[in-house]
Amino acid sequence: MISCRQLTRKFGDFTAVDGISLDVAPGTICAVLGPNGAGKSTTVGMLTGLLAPTSGEAIVCGVNVAHDPVAVKRKIGVLPEDLGLFDDLTVDEHLELTGDLYGLDAATTRSRIDRLLAALGLTKGRRTFARACSHGMRKKTAFAMALLPNPEALFLDEPFEAVDPVTAATMASILRDAASRGVTVFLTSHILPMAARIADRFVIIRSGRIALNAEAAALDRPLEELYFDLAEAPVLDRLEWLGQTE
Repeated sequence: MISCRQLTRKFGDFTAVDGISLDVAPGTICAVLGPNGAGKSTTVGMLTGLLAPTSGEAIVCGVNVAHDPVAVKRKIGVLPEDLGLFDDLTVDEHLELTGDLYGLDAATTRSRIDRLLAALGLTKGRRTFARACSHGMRKKTAFAMALLPNPEALFLDEPFEAVDPVTAATMASILRDAASRGVTVFLTSHILPMAARIADRFVIIRSGRIALNAEAAALDRPLEELYFDLAEAPVLDRLEWLGQTE
């Protein structure tokens, strides 16, 4: 469902993604982990046709992304890093526009909107303009937009950031249910406990390269330990001056 070979992206002399190769089977939730600047969002951008690779190849839902990015976009749902919302549209209007763009009839769009808003706790805020939404509301709106067209694959950049625990649990349940029905989920996250809870496969990226690519069942240590060893370790400084008085 998602396959890439030697996918590389350079910005001038800086290599953001350096020869990534991986395969994600249909119905898999793949969590891509790594520190800020590791290349996670750049990888998502290339796989979704939003960013052209410098070299390498990506196949998503049977389509070569570089050859036909429009065809890929028709098959996938995306929650981008910047959320992609319009300040002058309401939550409802964003979802209605999504239905129109994907060619859904009005009745189907309205039915799906109502159910998504109810599931994500957005019903009361459906007529709120994006500019007035909290970051959590904006994140939930973008998540709903990604789900509404019933895509073959979902690409979610930090879906659990800035959402409350109940909503995070709801989103996780929706993703697990979607995966059980064959939807492929490719998500980035800094929230290791949530990633460990829902993912079937983990990819850890460091400095644009894959440091780990393994099925969840094959991990020989807790995910957090592997992350600290392979991606970045916490800085252990006691800051002895904290709590001291003159």
